[in-house]
Amino acid sequence: MKTIVFDTGETLVRDDRHWASWADWLGVPRHTVSALVGAAVAQGRDCTDALRVLRPGMDVGEAGHARAAAGRGEYLDETDLYPDVRPVLAELRTLGLRIVVAGDGTARAGELLRALDLPADLVVTSQEWGAAKPDWEFFARVLEVSGAEPEATLYVGDHPANDLFPAKSSGLRAAHIRRGPYGHWWADHPDVVEAADWRVGALTELPALLGGTGRRKALAAPSARPAPAVESTPPGEEPDRLPAETADLPEEAAGPPEEAAEEPAPPGPSRA
Repeated sequence: MKTIVFDTGETLVRDDRHWASWADWLGVPRHTVSALVGAAVAQGRDCTDALRVLRPGMDVGEAGHARAAAGRGEYLDETDLYPDVRPVLAELRTLGLRIVVAGDGTARAGELLRALDLPADLVVTSQEWGAAKPDWEFFARVLEVSGAEPEATLYVGDHPANDLFPAKSSGLRAAHIRRGPYGHWWADHPDVVEAADWRVGALTELPALLGGTGRRKALAAPSARPAPAVESTPPGEEPDRLPAETADLPEEAAGPPEEAAEEPAPPGPSRA
C-alpha cells in the first residue's frame, strides 16, 4: 500500500454528539433517536430515516440549515475522535504512507476536521468535492488525491454500501472496520466478508497489516479470527447516506425484522 484513505463518521469520529444534537433539536429523548437509528441500520436503511419517523416529510438538509441559523449547528472537537485515531494515523505516516481523510460531510465539517490538525496529508469532505458516497465520482476523486494506483490505495470505512462496496467497484483495496452501528451490525454478513480485503476491529490493527518494519506491504486476505465483541455506540452534520430502496420505516419502528431467519442483504446497491 502507498495511500490509506479514511472515512470519517464512525471510522474516525464518533456520532454520539451528532445524534444527541438532533434529539435535542427535535425535543425527544436521546435514547429514542438512538433506537430508531438502530432500527434503520438493521433494515439496511438510510439512518436519517430515523429522523423522518419522528418528523414525517422532514427535509433533513433544510433542518440542518435551520439548526445552524439558530446557533445549534455542527460542532466537533478532540473528544469526538475515537482514541486510536491520532496515534494510528501518526504511526502510518512513519511507515511512509500517504494519509487522506475523505468522507461524507458538509464544508463546515471539513473545516472542523482540519481544525483538529490530524496527522494527515489531506482532509476533505463530500460537499467540498461536490460528490458524495456511494457515487463513483466520489471514489474517482479519492483516486485523484491518492497519488497512487488503485490497487495501492486502501479505503477504510464502516459502512458496507457507502464505503466497502463502491471502493472495491472502483478498483481500490478496502478494509471494513467493525465500529459504529453499521460496522457492527453488518460485519459478519457474507457479502461483507467476501468483499473486504481485510476486516478489523480497531484502527490499531492497521500498522501491523501494512508492515510494521516500515516497508510498504500488500494487504493480506481477511483473517479467520473471531469477530470483536460488539460495543454499540450511537462527522459532519450529514450522516452517511444510502439509496432508499425500501418502504418508509413504520411509525413504531423497532428492532430487526422477526422473519430475518435467513441472512438479510447488507444495505445499499448490488455488489455486482
